[in-house]
Amino acid sequence: MALGQSLQQKLLQKLSPQQIQLMKLLQVPTANLEERIKEELEANPALEVDEAHQDEDPYADEFSDGADDADNYEEQDGSADDYENIDVTEYLHDDDGEIAEYKTRDENYADDDENRQLPIKTETSFYDLMVSQLGLLSLDDQQKKIAEHIIGSIDEDGYLRRDTPALVDDLAFRQNIQTTVEEVDNIITQIQQFDPPGVGARDLPECLLLQLRRQKHEGKDVDLAITAIEKYFDEFTKKHYEKIQRGLGLEDEELKEVMQQIIRLNPKPGGNIGSVNKAESYVVPDFFILNNNSKLELTLNSRNAPELRISEGYKDMMKEYSRGTKKDRQQKEAVLFIKQKIDAAKWFIDAIKQRQHTLLDTMSAIMNHQEEFFLTGDETTLKPMILKDIAEITQLDISTVSRVANSKFVQTEFGTYRLKFFFSESLSTDSGEEVSTREVKKILSDMIESENKRHPFSDEKLTELLQEKGYNIARRTVAKYREQLNIPVARLRKELI
Repeated sequence: MALGQSLQQKLLQKLSPQQIQLMKLLQVPTANLEERIKEELEANPALEVDEAHQDEDPYADEFSDGADDADNYEEQDGSADDYENIDVTEYLHDDDGEIAEYKTRDENYADDDENRQLPIKTETSFYDLMVSQLGLLSLDDQQKKIAEHIIGSIDEDGYLRRDTPALVDDLAFRQNIQTTVEEVDNIITQIQQFDPPGVGARDLPECLLLQLRRQKHEGKDVDLAITAIEKYFDEFTKKHYEKIQRGLGLEDEELKEVMQQIIRLNPKPGGNIGSVNKAESYVVPDFFILNNNSKLELTLNSRNAPELRISEGYKDMMKEYSRGTKKDRQQKEAVLFIKQKIDAAKWFIDAIKQRQHTLLDTMSAIMNHQEEFFLTGDETTLKPMILKDIAEITQLDISTVSRVANSKFVQTEFGTYRLKFFFSESLSTDSGEEVSTREVKKILSDMIESENKRHPFSDEKLTELLQEKGYNIARRTVAKYREQLNIPVARLRKELI
């Protein structure tokens, strides 16, 4: 790890500050790009949004015209030589004296993207939901404060993982409330009657028991399920159904009904309650791929192509300086500051443009390489593809491709995917053909999905089935792929059907 960090530091030392900023900008997801642009607008008054969406722009495709390249740009230091040798002609238009307008718009973006709006998620937070139910309890002022503190200590999944003595200490030191373990436990018991059922439990068995006892009050026959949790919870988690059946003296159908009652319970009662306006709960695609009569069309999300330009006010100040005949030191200091801000604005606009082109080049290479998948949606058609393959096609550095693949999403008619989904190593078949490990994982997943859940396939059996299909694969590789797919071992996949 230390060696990797050292190499990374050496790499960063070779890059200019602008190149480092460009790499960071490339990694910014579309959902956060607007915030990053807003920060730049606030920091640099020479940069502004082109609200009028002006179409005439002779420099739209030439960001470096009349300005230093991003890699060579350096801030002026305000030395005396700078004051004496200020040349503003490079900031003025050759024809009419206007400073070139730098905009980022081009024809690679779908017009209808302008009207795309993400839904706004408005939910009651888990904490607010719990506090709103305090009115159902008969509590005095101190007890209400204790209850609010308990609710604030409940995790987002609905569990109260702090010990009662620790809560008592917290109340004493933080809120100067003197209470007892008995009083706090009593209030916890009352909170455990709140919705959703199971909330306020200290562990999973208590969570399941709270839900089962709630059902008992509703007139349901759940006594056997309660006994199974109280006496055979470990056996239940390990799916040792035979031990539970013998211990409770149940017939097959009775055991099946008891297990179904337990399986239907919610192990995370707070898991379905979201926080207010969680933007991260939505995936904002960076690309859209449309299948138009078997011809793939790629567009970049328009939010990656903001309308930016140099401030009109700064252009006017530069023109005013160029017309003047008497230029004192104060004026030169002011125009040097203006030049610095305009250079920074030009660089940022150029960086945004480079970001767009890099994204499009990378996604185009991925789309062309995995064309069959984007046409059919069949994961078994995915070809082996590593970062180096795309880097060679795009002539980009592997680290740049990695940044794009790890942080960007593409929306297709089959769903929205992170770009790294399309990268995989190769595996040889009996015929010598190189296939994607993603294809093997899909077949493995399908095998497990269609297996008899009373007698699920072991890793050895899955290995034999894959080898019968012509895939040269070892049992340990099958186990690794199964774990990557978050599929448990055969014993834990066993079900009573």
